[in-house]
Amino acid sequence: MASFSHYVVKNGHQVPELSASHNGEPAGSFLEQLNRNLKVEITNLTDTDIEFDLIGVDASIANALRRILLAEVPTIAIEHVWIAVNSSIIQDEVLAHRVGLIPIRADARKLDYVIGDEETDKDTIVFHFDVECTAAIVNGSEQIINGSALSGAMKWLPQGSQNEVFPEGVAPVHDDIVVAKLKPGQRIEFEAHCRKGVGKDHTKYSPVATASYRLLPEIILKEPVTGALAYELKNMCPMNVFDIEDLGSSEATAKKGKGTKSVKPSASSSAEGQSPTARAVVARPRDCTMCRECVRHVDRGWDQRVVLKRRADHFLFSVESVGSMAPETVVREAISILKAKALKFLNLIDDYEMQM
Repeated sequence: MASFSHYVVKNGHQVPELSASHNGEPAGSFLEQLNRNLKVEITNLTDTDIEFDLIGVDASIANALRRILLAEVPTIAIEHVWIAVNSSIIQDEVLAHRVGLIPIRADARKLDYVIGDEETDKDTIVFHFDVECTAAIVNGSEQIINGSALSGAMKWLPQGSQNEVFPEGVAPVHDDIVVAKLKPGQRIEFEAHCRKGVGKDHTKYSPVATASYRLLPEIILKEPVTGALAYELKNMCPMNVFDIEDLGSSEATAKKGKGTKSVKPSASSSAEGQSPTARAVVARPRDCTMCRECVRHVDRGWDQRVVLKRRADHFLFSVESVGSMAPETVVREAISILKAKALKFLNLIDDYEMQM
């Protein structure tokens, strides 16, 4: 008969809790609590990524912001492709689909939505693409020119006053996206028309590659973890969340240098140089993935020493832009849209109450 290992999953370790400022009875109205506790702290910002903490809000607000980031922030994308020549092996429909997914760097706030079927310079951006593959003899050997038709060959054709509206120019985010592979004699020529849209209509309009959040982990040591146990706790964490803090005096440090030991390290963490006065501290709680490795060894009593929790009103956001907009601009626009939705809902409530 096969032997089975028994594991106990304690959901209490995973239940999110509100921050200390929310303990006890709520103080004031919802808006007063929001004004008092709401914080946004940017922890990392690059050309394409932003990480920030959203503190003091309910999960519904955090998730609404995430969904708006994914699906409701307007961007510019290719909507129509007018193919003049396509002698490559890629079918016209597949070629048009590939071209439509190329991200375009342009400020969508400067463009109107297309109304009806008529396009104007106020709502449409035009690109022209013409690449032909040729072969040439260079130094006695044949060289293939334009074997890969790249997105960098897309040339913006300003319409009307678009040169003044977009002084920084309009172009694909990346110049090295392969549109198609070509053989000598093959050619692709098309005209692409870009429009303003949102991700809930088509994913090509989504300004972000990823937009996610997680709750801030909180690791509590119920009792001081010292000596050999401190090193054991540090070594068992795969994410290196814990650090060692030496509380020993200079005398204890001197004894340690002579090899004196007052605590015998466990078999799993025995190593030379361990201080008996060392204490484990939670140094990097953000790196915790809630893998529960630090509380898994019930036979050694770690579930009685370490408690894992998550803050229910502290969200760690991670947003990666596709490059069509700066990540901080995407977040700012998403917050503006969320605010507009809230105001619209309040107006609807006021109208309903006036009719009652």
